[in-house]
Amino acid sequence: MPDPTPSLLTTDKLECTRDDRLLFSELSFQLNAGEVLQIEGPNGSGKTSLLRILSGLRRADSGSVKWQHKDILHARDDYYANMVYIGHLPCIKNDLTTLENIRVLLDTRSQAVAADQVELALSRVGLAGFEDVTGKALSSGQRRRVLLAFLLLADALLWILDEPLTALDVKGVDLMESMILEHRDNGGSVIFTTHHGMRLPCEMKTVDLSRC
Repeated sequence: MPDPTPSLLTTDKLECTRDDRLLFSELSFQLNAGEVLQIEGPNGSGKTSLLRILSGLRRADSGSVKWQHKDILHARDDYYANMVYIGHLPCIKNDLTTLENIRVLLDTRSQAVAADQVELALSRVGLAGFEDVTGKALSSGQRRRVLLAFLLLADALLWILDEPLTALDVKGVDLMESMILEHRDNGGSVIFTTHHGMRLPCEMKTVDLSRC
């Protein structure tokens, strides 16, 4: 009988140092389809470094990250087609409009999305009518909402999110939480860090870097 919750991402004995300081070692965990994982730990414990390792943007000092049992170094095309990473700072270009920023982000995934789908995503995140507004005219919260619209359009199985609640107001936080729940219910998985607390009415896995 097939596994009803197949393993998507596994780490094996990850080790990471920064400026000759050991951040974590012997870090192993598994994330299955439809699971949510929170990375915990104090400032400087390596949360962002871990997310960058998981997303393939940084090499671990030792250990491995595997996507569906294949090392991500040898499964790049498949992994990057199924994973989307959003860092702590919103990568919104000031001189591009909201719509153009969305298109640029989708281009990084070689995705072509119909105009009505983009408009629907912008409407859902509260940016209807902001299509032609440039990035420099958007507030910090609105810039973050552009990334939420991108998430809705990215068609990725795994979301890796560094401080996704940053700059969001109460409605924005509720929106982010509902998006994570919806993604989970559709079989997707999420890995995230946050200092603000995530009020998700579902069971979550945790990895505490202060213990690694």
